[in-house]
Amino acid sequence: MAAKKTVSPLETMGERIQQLRKNLGITQADLAKKIAISHTQMARYEIKNIYPPADVLKNLADVFGTTIDFLVMGDNESKAQASLKDTELINQFKKISALPEEEKTLVLKMITAYIRDFNTQQAYAS
Repeated sequence: MAAKKTVSPLETMGERIQQLRKNLGITQADLAKKIAISHTQMARYEIKNIYPPADVLKNLADVFGTTIDFLVMGDNESKAQASLKDTELINQFKKISALPEEEKTLVLKMITAYIRDFNTQQAYAS
């Protein structure tokens, strides 16, 4: 008898949709309303992993600030982004990624310096 495959987190499209929705802090009914579908249909997408039509996928991607590709296929980078709960932070990182390389390097240096300084302050505060 073949062993049942264990599903890892965010492996299915339904799981990715559910996690992204929870990250936004909204219910299935709220999400369904935002993308103009029924709550029942939204539940099918999450729980039964039924694939929505292209227009619904686009609306979901827009609400979540992600790509259709991530919703359907997932990938490691997008999975990491999905685990971030601060949508504003995700949006800012997307804007940073569109900057020229020199500017991205400068922003990365500033973030690294800020985190280093914060950690140093925390170490002295203890």
